[in-house]
Amino acid sequence: MRIPILKLQNYLLISIQVDLDDQTAIEFQEDLLSQIYKSGAKGVVIDLTSVDIIDSFIAKVLGDVVTMSDLMGAKVVLTGIQPAVAMTLLELGIHMQEVQTALNLEQGLIKLRQELEG
Repeated sequence: MRIPILKLQNYLLISIQVDLDDQTAIEFQEDLLSQIYKSGAKGVVIDLTSVDIIDSFIAKVLGDVVTMSDLMGAKVVLTGIQPAVAMTLLELGIHMQEVQTALNLEQGLIKLRQELEG
């Protein structure tokens, strides 16, 4: 199942509403990088509100998406990280200090605009 990627001005908005399995995560990574390239987006907000669990592979893919997006000139903000997901990330030793986060999609978009527009 493909995850929809919406374009809003110079931003891409993604709300992950499905359980992420390995194949879906890889397809999402490819689709997002392709959309950044095609659209010239300067920012990406990925909403994880509906993601209840995460494993080490999915966490690595998300980290890679942030790094690859940054290399392509698009800043990423992750929003809606559930407590169980945050605890799992820490337990797996995955630290995302470089990743901007916000409580919800609206705050993520505000944070992204502030960062990009000064």
